[in-house]
Amino acid sequence: MNSITRSINPRAIRKFRKSSFQRPTFQQSIRSQIHPPTNLRAIAMASSLSPVSKFDPKDMEFRYLGPTGLKVSVFSLGGWMTYGKHVTGNPVKDCLQAAWDHGINYFDTAEAYFKGDSEIAMGQALKELDWPREEYVISTKIFFGTGRKEPNCRGLSKKHIVEGLKQSLKRLQLDYVDIVFAHRMDPGVPMREIVESFTQVIRNLNLAYYWGTSEWTAAQIQEATAIAERYNLIAPVVEQPQYNMFARERFENEYAPLYSSFSYGTTIWSPLNYGILTGKYNDGIPEDSRFAKEGEFFKETINRLRSPEGQEKIEKVKKLTAIAERLETTTAALALAWCAKNKNVSTVILGATKVEQVVENCKALGVIPKLTDEVMNEIEEVLQNKPEVKQNIWTQR
Repeated sequence: MNSITRSINPRAIRKFRKSSFQRPTFQQSIRSQIHPPTNLRAIAMASSLSPVSKFDPKDMEFRYLGPTGLKVSVFSLGGWMTYGKHVTGNPVKDCLQAAWDHGINYFDTAEAYFKGDSEIAMGQALKELDWPREEYVISTKIFFGTGRKEPNCRGLSKKHIVEGLKQSLKRLQLDYVDIVFAHRMDPGVPMREIVESFTQVIRNLNLAYYWGTSEWTAAQIQEATAIAERYNLIAPVVEQPQYNMFARERFENEYAPLYSSFSYGTTIWSPLNYGILTGKYNDGIPEDSRFAKEGEFFKETINRLRSPEGQEKIEKVKKLTAIAERLETTTAALALAWCAKNKNVSTVILGATKVEQVVENCKALGVIPKLTDEVMNEIEEVLQNKPEVKQNIWTQR
């Protein structure tokens, strides 16, 4: 008996040997075959991993998000200027469900939308809807903060990118988002720090799968991509710009090298030019419109609409309405389909305060095939604003 064995109580050794090496009785052997040991944790996990999908893509078109393998519905739903303030509670859930029922799998929000209340409203709706997390795509955006006065609670410092995203996830009641956007460029932060920070939230913290930009210049995106390649960091893959029939220059011209060089993706916002392309402002500002509800925010836009230039837009909308009627659709659906016709658009973000708006907007999917070359040329004759593009941008993965 060595010194280690002497230090252990002999009685304990005998008890261990008896409990460890005693053969099971005949009754115990039979019982284990009839009632095998139950792993409650394994059963719980298996029940949560149901092979049955809750998502039905219907006739929705899906596109790759830029150079990634992630597929997003060509129409998506966003919370800007709607969810968390003008629309709360069950109506938010109803709109998300209506989008889901029409094959939409991508939803967008931001920390700045109603100072975080949009994330709270959409997060609560997603929790109650209880869709399988792997079956939908969601994004948020970091930069503007939620209105706190502390200077590090906004911008693109590493501190705010990491901590701001963690706060967004708490409001969304999620463990991660699929895409996190830099909501604007921060000229006060070195580009390498920005790229390193988004790499950290993806590679080390598992808070997101991809990152992108919103309203960055093409030069800034190219710089971020070059830094990522140089230092083995993760490059942005998608831009969220404004794009519609009246806002085309940046998307179609400035970003052209991004599509051809990086297959850069886009999740476009305001496809209806703040609602102007619906035709509802043709005869003034309706009381229930976005311009009426957010008059201070849209003050400059409203003033421009009343100017000669704005009235020229209204006349174009009236001509577009005639084309839409001939195609047996609405002006809004025509405008949405026109955006989706561009293959450099990964997804068109819709805004809706009512289920009926979601349903009507989704009808644009059936309008896309109607936009023949002849119809597109007719639309160009009305718009008269096609940018002069120096290279071909009509690329598709």
